[in-house]
Amino acid sequence: MKAIALPSFGGPEAMVLADVARPEPGPQEVLVEVVAAGVNRADLLQRQGFYPPPPGASDILGLEVSGRIVAVGDEVTSFSEGDEVCALLPGGGYAQYAVAHQACVLPVPPGVALVEAAGLPETAATVWLNLGIVGGLAAGDRVLVHGGASGIGTHAIQVAAAFGAEVAATASREKADRCKELGARIVIDYKSEDFAEVLRERWPNGATFVLDHIGGPYLGRDIDVLATDGKIVVIGSMGGGKAEINLLALLAKRASVIGSTLRNRPVDGPVGKAEIIRDVREHVWPLIAAGKVKPVIGAQFPVADVAGAHRALAEGSVFGKALLTF
Repeated sequence: MKAIALPSFGGPEAMVLADVARPEPGPQEVLVEVVAAGVNRADLLQRQGFYPPPPGASDILGLEVSGRIVAVGDEVTSFSEGDEVCALLPGGGYAQYAVAHQACVLPVPPGVALVEAAGLPETAATVWLNLGIVGGLAAGDRVLVHGGASGIGTHAIQVAAAFGAEVAATASREKADRCKELGARIVIDYKSEDFAEVLRERWPNGATFVLDHIGGPYLGRDIDVLATDGKIVVIGSMGGGKAEINLLALLAKRASVIGSTLRNRPVDGPVGKAEIIRDVREHVWPLIAAGKVKPVIGAQFPVADVAGAHRALAEGSVFGKALLTF
């Protein structure tokens, strides 16, 4: 089969289309003929050698796919050959075929095209894990989403708004209107405005929850805008891995700062991938079926132009998700 190989770490040009052995599904796995794969910033980090796959996972890039099941393991009970699905993977998505544990597979939601469904599993699982399970998302919450124009950001805005939260997002001025169309009541231009100053005026009682993948330079200001007993969940460090914070402010607000990742979680166990995917199917898939949440696909690239997909994501030119198509 054809797959994107990474003979050595480096820039986008390090990835090459190559012939590799087709994987075989284990007892509880399905084999998916891939129609499309989501492109995530974790892929960019792995390509550069900064984010190795978990033990036992494929070293091929790609954390989410959509396609059709062509084979199932002996112990698979939830899906059958021919089913159109999307799936969360620990790796291996940039390929014509990929294996996924049955607990990490989802049916394509009603009204969503098979190709577009590739932009949902990693995004929906990340957002629900952090907003729903960790954050306890509820109507009336005030939620700040950093990177509102990203794949995670566009999905988080919609989910939070659908649950009745008031949403603020940081994004560039040229993408602000599109974030508002998705449900953000407040959009702050991170290039020219200080989000802490804006939100202190707009939300005098503070944000109940902050979803932050910028990290370093934002963390101190996240605490500044947080409500008493509020939560900050850090899911990335695009702005830097180190931060200086005011511990007195943290203590005074009884604030929680939580680090969170999805890829290295086990399938089973408390808040494992199986539990997260079950929750996504229960809480998020109905919102998609009702048209309240939709995959936001900003760009599609043929697999031969995987380098272009990575460059576009790194440049920030994609609104929402970027996909590779096979």
